[in-house]
Amino acid sequence: MHGIKVLMCAPNGPKLRSDCDVPELIGHALEQDVDLVIIPKERLDDDFFALRTRIAGEVIQKFVNYRLSLAIVGDISLQVSESSALRDFVAESNRGHHIWFVTNLPALDERLKRAHHERQGAARSQT
Repeated sequence: MHGIKVLMCAPNGPKLRSDCDVPELIGHALEQDVDLVIIPKERLDDDFFALRTRIAGEVIQKFVNYRLSLAIVGDISLQVSESSALRDFVAESNRGHHIWFVTNLPALDERLKRAHHERQGAARSQT
C-alpha cells in the first residue's frame, strides 16, 4: 500500500488477549519483511481498550520493540466515548508515525498515501 509492505490480519482470526498472543504474529510479519501490521478491531479482546489492564500498552510495545508499525482498524468510537484516557491515548498515537487507530481501510489508505507523499518530499529535498 503506497510503497509500504503490509500484513493484514483477517477479522475472524484468534483474538489477541494479551502480549503473549503477539510473538507469533510479529514473527510472521518479520518473515514476510513487512513494515506495517493491520489488525482489525474484531481481533482485539475488549480488555485491550481498557487501559487499566495494560494490555494495549504491552501489545503495542512489542511492535515498537521490533520496529513494526501497527494499525488498528475499526470503529472504536464507543470505547473512546467511555474513556477519556483511551481517547487521549488514541489521539497521541495517531499523531505519530508508527501506531494508528483508523475507522476503516479507506482511512488507512489515505493515511498511508499522505505518509508516502511526505517521504517522497523528504527524499527530494535531500537530493
